[in-house]
Amino acid sequence: MIEWAVILLLFLAVLVLFYKYSRIQGQVERKAREIFESWRRGEREDLENWKEQELKRLSDEKARILFDAWRQDEEGNIRTDAIKRSQSVTRGKVTECLIPYFPDFPYNPKDARFLGTPVDLIVFDGLSDADEVQNVVFVEIKTGKAANLSKRERAVRECIKAGRVQYSTIHQSFDEETNRLRDIGMN
Repeated sequence: MIEWAVILLLFLAVLVLFYKYSRIQGQVERKAREIFESWRRGEREDLENWKEQELKRLSDEKARILFDAWRQDEEGNIRTDAIKRSQSVTRGKVTECLIPYFPDFPYNPKDARFLGTPVDLIVFDGLSDADEVQNVVFVEIKTGKAANLSKRERAVRECIKAGRVQYSTIHQSFDEETNRLRDIGMN
């Protein structure tokens, strides 16, 4: 009978140990699950952060590459445009100087005098053929697509149209006593 009591005690001890083992195992599994879930969440967050950073880095790199390509293209376009404009300006200046010698220029080239600014030419019509000038013509030459006058050129044109034109002779005296400009007369 003692043997049965010892067996019963051992059986109860095994049951208590099994119960405590089960409880501890449940707590360990729950704690392990919590740790695993926490780790998994952290890994997901780290992975998401890495993805975002990598995406941002790649986007920035692509944007920089695209910007550099665009800038190089635009620099080429700007240079090409500047060259074309420079050539156009040079062509215009050469044309302004040479136009009196073109066959369809309506005046005798000998009568034309180049100024450049604010008007390109002044033509003293008839001066080279006779000693009498029939007309004084102010000529502005425009080349290219736009033939608009500048603000200064329009002001000169309006002044001429309004008849606000004068002729003046200025005499420089080299006399030491009266070394000054004298206005001979205006008409």
